Parts: sequence; C-alpha cells; structure tokens
Amino acid sequence: MPNQNESLDVSAKTVDEAIAQGLRQLGLSRDQVEIEIISEGRRGIFGLGSEEATVRLTTKSRPVTEAAPEVTAPSEATPPSIEMVAAADEEDELEEADQIADYGQAGEAEPAQKQDIATVASRYLHELLEHMGIEAEITSRWGTDLVEAGEKAPLVLDVTGKDLGILIGRRSETLQALQYMVRLMVSKELGSWQRIVVDVESYRARRRQSLRQMAQRMAERAVANRERVVMEAMSAYERRIIHVALRDHPAVFTKSIGRENNRKVTIIPK
Repeated sequence: MPNQNESLDVSAKTVDEAIAQGLRQLGLSRDQVEIEIISEGRRGIFGLGSEEATVRLTTKSRPVTEAAPEVTAPSEATPPSIEMVAAADEEDELEEADQIADYGQAGEAEPAQKQDIATVASRYLHELLEHMGIEAEITSRWGTDLVEAGEKAPLVLDVTGKDLGILIGRRSETLQALQYMVRLMVSKELGSWQRIVVDVESYRARRRQSLRQMAQRMAERAVANRERVVMEAMSAYERRIIHVALRDHPAVFTKSIGRENNRKVTIIPK
C-alpha cells in the first residue's frame, strides 16, 4: 500500500483519464485519495497546441490503529507496482526500437530516390508551416546522430528560424504530431511508408545528448544513495535512450513504470 500522504501527479487527455491512471498506479480507490486538479488541459487543432489535463492524487491518512505493512528488504524482488507494468511497457519500447531500425528502409534507397523522398517531405512540411503562419527554412540530412551504432539513419528535416518553440510543445507532442502528418502525406504520395524525422533547430540531437548525460547522473545518484530514482515522464523514444545509455552499467538496471502518457524510467541499484 502506498505511504500515507504520498502524492502522484498524472497527466492524460482528460481529467477523468488522469484520475483513473493515477488510481491504477497507486492501487487505490477514489475514496482513498484526495484529488487536486492542477490543469484541465485544452484541445488543439489536429493535436497541435493541445495540452494534457494534470491532476494530483494524495493518499489520505490512515488510522493510527491500522497494522503496519510488511517491509520488504531492498535486496528482494522488485515491488509489484513496477513488475505489473514493466513487461507491457518494455514491449512498446522494443517496438519503438524496431521502428528506429526500420528507418533504414528510406536510407537504403538509391541516391536519386533519397533526393525524391527529401524533396517531397520538405514540400509537405513547408506547406504545413505555411498554414500555421510560421516562416522558417527546412534542410534535410541523414540522422546518424539520432540512432545507435549499427542502426540505419533516418531522413531528418530540420526546421530553422525565429521563435520556433511552439513547434516542439510539451513533451515534444506538437513536434510528434507534425512529424506524423508529414510521414502520412509523404507515404501516401510515394505509395510506401517512409521513416522521416521532423526536427527543430536540431532539438532532437541536443535532447538525445542531454538525456544520455542525465541518465549517467541519475545512475550515480541511485548508487550513492542506494535507492531507486524515478525520472520524469517521457515518450517511448526518449525512454529507450535512457535504457540504452544504462544497459551496460555495472551498478544499476532500469525499468519503466506507469501507463500511457505517464510512463517513467526508474533507475534501480543492483
């Protein structure tokens, strides 16, 4: 059972969904928690500019006469709250890993075909930006800095200009929506699914490097304090970066906890 007065912030598309996710993670019923609505969220256009609803669930104080729960030694099995969700989450991350490797389908094309893909993708992205009222330049490249050694690099469309933070959004959600639309339109025109990455001012490469450095710092903290460290909620792609960065670490291992949009990487001392 969670500790009394433990708080958990959860984000989802609606307030009800966020509350339901939080109750599942805590393993409690609605009458066992106090609920604070931090943000009701808002809808965007085609997913652009949208914000998730966020709630805070705080466990209510338990009666003093309640028997204390059994304490499990740190060296024993991982708590069920992690084990129950880890398998499904890791399947998603493996699927994401497969998608990244599949970027090579575009990279293995002939030079002329590569240029055609880049030209078509750039045209569609430019049209989307025009509809959004954004003036920017688009350059294309093959993103070897976005994959692990031995993986095929994706086609990257990097958008540069002024005040482009709006294209990234919270947890990169706007950027992901923009990328999905470009992939969809390009794949429809070319008759095959194309692996394309939309980036803004090389944000993805900088974010990747930042996450790898953060993973090492959090691993050092987990080892020094001999306690698990729970990182912020991330997308499957970003969680994979953390997992890969620490998969050969001698003193920690990683698991993902949570569900849907609130999944987080947990770094656990061995």
